[in-house]
Amino acid sequence: MIQKEPGQITINHCDIPPWVIASDEFNTSPVALSIAGVRESNAYLFKRLEQIEDPMERGQIFHDYVDVKFALHQWENYQGKARSSLRNSYIRFLRGWGVDSNGIEGAVLKSWVQSRFGIMPTYHRGVLRPLEGEEDHRFAVDRMRGSAKTNCIFSQLDLMYEFCQYELRRRWPERQVLTLYRGTCDPEEHPVFETRAKRESCVRLNNLVSFTSDREKAWEFGSTVWQTQIAATKVVFFSQLLPSQLLKGEDEYLVVGGNYWVRELLY
Repeated sequence: MIQKEPGQITINHCDIPPWVIASDEFNTSPVALSIAGVRESNAYLFKRLEQIEDPMERGQIFHDYVDVKFALHQWENYQGKARSSLRNSYIRFLRGWGVDSNGIEGAVLKSWVQSRFGIMPTYHRGVLRPLEGEEDHRFAVDRMRGSAKTNCIFSQLDLMYEFCQYELRRRWPERQVLTLYRGTCDPEEHPVFETRAKRESCVRLNNLVSFTSDREKAWEFGSTVWQTQIAATKVVFFSQLLPSQLLKGEDEYLVVGGNYWVRELLY
């Protein structure tokens, strides 16, 4: 049964309540998600994409569109904070996540998920406890430091998410649910809500989580590997989205978190 959790944020920028998006049921019975107003205000981009057959060419068109829309290519014409703000695009934050999901870039990405999907982060340099604890202060500081360093980063990420969803639907329209894998060194730190088999449990994951589509590569990231079903509508970014090397080494998927049924694999 889908239930609202005590103290959970009840607003977001989608037309689906956050406790529904975060529920384990959403992963097996997904519905379309959209961030309010993004597709409508960027109709020209998506109309142009419809005319392009090559997905890598579509990826380059998307990147060029973001570059122009947010004047990122003009960074050399500015000085000081304005210069770094334009230079640090959504690409910088994806790269930063790949290096350390608990760094400044990770805090901004988790904060974006909290704002747009209404799902609170549960971990950043430590377990987060609302309104108390040193970890919460570090998360707030990292979030503010990161957000101040770029131009309209949340709007850039909004557009990236909508483009990601467009590409998933266009490339694999039949794939509403994906089977992905996650390696972890600390499975015991994840809250367990229910267990229905010896190696199968419903766990709470952070509000933004990395997975891989390659089962073998998942073992490189932890002594425990989970297999789970992911609603395609919760995918924020995947390594084949753009004509670049972003997160390609691990065949990575960035996914909105919440409750997931996971099955622990045997090596």
